[in-house]
Amino acid sequence: MGWFKQLMGLEAPTPTDRAPVAGPLGLGQGKALIFDTTLKLLLDEKTSVVIPGTQQIWSVGTVDLGQSTWLSRYYMDDEDFWLQVHTTGAIAGQVESVILFNYQSYVTLNSEAELRRLAGPDSLIGLPTYTHDGVEYTREWGTEAGQTELVTFTEQVSNPDQSYVVEHRSMLYARETGLTDRREFLLFSVEEDAEGSISLSTSLGISLYTTDLNTL
Repeated sequence: MGWFKQLMGLEAPTPTDRAPVAGPLGLGQGKALIFDTTLKLLLDEKTSVVIPGTQQIWSVGTVDLGQSTWLSRYYMDDEDFWLQVHTTGAIAGQVESVILFNYQSYVTLNSEAELRRLAGPDSLIGLPTYTHDGVEYTREWGTEAGQTELVTFTEQVSNPDQSYVVEHRSMLYARETGLTDRREFLLFSVEEDAEGSISLSTSLGISLYTTDLNTL
């Protein structure tokens, strides 16, 4: 089992007498996700995000942002890829955005000093701009002139083996690609488990239209 399926979290009892919540766009655990074959050509030289072939959804994460606003996250058997769908009204309600993410890195942080250096006050995360692999991104969250705090939220995750909770402290950056309604995103997320172990993941994403994908 790969590193993501061993992702640190607080284990919770697996629901027994409760039907799974329907997801947006027909997405759900065990579904096959198919991307439009023209995407690779369209996005060539516009983004370094990789568009995969057909993927199987391994686990599903749900984030309740309040005020009938939701994030649904779909993590693939190929652990390099995950999909986020932002909806309003209900989990399977009005789709506001779809982003395909590629994992760039995943690092376990072994000390408070390392956390401060890589994702805390001594890091560049949270500043108005961030340069990743020579590309500059602009901060999406926070209005401070200097460094802003990471945004906290809780994700309920389930897969065929278990259900658990992941606590996130995240920061999102974005840039224009020159294509209509297709932005590139850079997401940092600090995750902490019940025993205090901390990790930092970095993901690069691209905006998709709902017509860019299908499920089987």
